[in-house]
Amino acid sequence: MSQDIVADALNQIMNAKKAGKTELVLTKHSKLLKNILDMAKESGYLNYSIDGNRLKVEINTVNEIKAVKPRYTVKVDNINHYVRRFLPAKNFGFVVLSTNKGLMRHKEAQDKNLGGCVVAYMY
Repeated sequence: MSQDIVADALNQIMNAKKAGKTELVLTKHSKLLKNILDMAKESGYLNYSIDGNRLKVEINTVNEIKAVKPRYTVKVDNINHYVRRFLPAKNFGFVVLSTNKGLMRHKEAQDKNLGGCVVAYMY
């Protein structure tokens, strides 16, 4: 396990999906990871619950959910470049940006005219 809790958790989710599992338990989690999973939960990609110190994740309809390493800093004008790079089609999934106003989807950041760091993507 590395120091990046978000990347490790998203890799575990993808490995479980590829292995044909529908749920898994994460023992290491952070506030950033919970916020990213909240976005995935709102979109219906997966569901999760916190049980003490464990995070139980149920995989629903996610095709791919991955962390972006290194975390690129982007201006508002360049967000579309990373959307085209990481997402397979237009209006299919979203890129998660960490801005000074909190985590948000790439469309929200463009609407609010905010740049930030590319943290993850999912579709």
